[in-house]
Amino acid sequence: MWGFLLLALFTASVTVEGIDRRGARTERISGSAGDVLDDNPVGKLKVYVYELPSKYNKKILQKDPRCLTHMFAAEIFMHQFLLTSAVRTLNPNEADWFYTPVYSTCDLAPNGLPLPFKSPRMMRSAIQLISARWPYWNRTEGTDHFFLVPHDFGACFHYQEEKAIKRGILPLLQRSTLVQTFGQQNHVCLNDGSITIPPYAPPEKIMSHLIPPDTPRSIFVYFRGLFYDVNNDPEGGYYARGARASMWENFKNNPLFDISTDHPTTYYEDMQRAVFCLCPLGWAPWSPRLVEAVIFGCIPVIIADDIVLPFADAIPWEEIGVFVAEKDVPYLDTILTSIPADVVLRKQRLLANPSMKQAMLFPQPAQSGDAFHQILNGLARKLPHDKRIYLKPGEKVLNWTAGPVGDRKPW
Repeated sequence: MWGFLLLALFTASVTVEGIDRRGARTERISGSAGDVLDDNPVGKLKVYVYELPSKYNKKILQKDPRCLTHMFAAEIFMHQFLLTSAVRTLNPNEADWFYTPVYSTCDLAPNGLPLPFKSPRMMRSAIQLISARWPYWNRTEGTDHFFLVPHDFGACFHYQEEKAIKRGILPLLQRSTLVQTFGQQNHVCLNDGSITIPPYAPPEKIMSHLIPPDTPRSIFVYFRGLFYDVNNDPEGGYYARGARASMWENFKNNPLFDISTDHPTTYYEDMQRAVFCLCPLGWAPWSPRLVEAVIFGCIPVIIADDIVLPFADAIPWEEIGVFVAEKDVPYLDTILTSIPADVVLRKQRLLANPSMKQAMLFPQPAQSGDAFHQILNGLARKLPHDKRIYLKPGEKVLNWTAGPVGDRKPW
């Protein structure tokens, strides 16, 4: 019965305001969110890019080119983007912001997962260098500097939450603006004023899997991924705070739910055939599924309590997504089937807006309104700097000896 109802509902013709380049029906994003998405940061800020020895970036990438495609690759592409961006200035005395290009996630295990254990030493070494070679860090102890830290838990530099919380944000980065994928309210690994960004998803790969926009969305709920992490959570219950396990136990036999640990070659195509895509937390609250869902017009069902979403001041997440509390996962079927058809269709129209998709990607070359520009917009909105950020000559605020002893070893 549900199959016929869904097919009738999600192939229905609706009146909309525009058509994107693929012919998908769209609706303009109204209000401040849409206006902010379309902001052009050029002329609103100037960024000075420190020229660091290649051991902090280029040589690391040469050692392991896999870093170009993993979900933390934004740190690499942001550097490349800024080198040719119109906001770059070669005169540090006129800069609003200073950027230190450190590829702190490009240390991959054989299975391709980043190892964050050297990152604190690497970042500390880079800060020591810029503070000794240039006067700009010392004026504010980094308050007018921004760093990309796209680890699982940002500048806490650990992939397990308990250990990340124990570590806390690297003390030398406490005054800087952190641009990071991790976002969770009232969490020690997210400072006020940080800019939360989407994880990197290879744009060319994603765009090569587009299917005709009028393809019926015959899958009601879709998810592919782990439900348990037996290697790191052998007793169960800790991984994803039990939310993914609950998804599996409650809905593995539900015909409305196409969920599995299998990752088929048609994964991207399947998302474009689905109405709802589950985006639960894993070890961290965020994942690339959020980007993929938006790009493919699949309504993201966000299951991660207190998550801070990418570019939340520009993207109307409440209007395009569905938020489900972790404790309510057992009621997913009731929650999703209770959403009125007109609400579902409006979310789909908003998701079809090209500017929404563009904001989630880091394309090469960069394009107007993309994630690079959203980061710059976020930095521009923090200007002008408060005069109180500038320290008196010889004044120190940061504790250079704080943190684990191992972090102070030379890198």
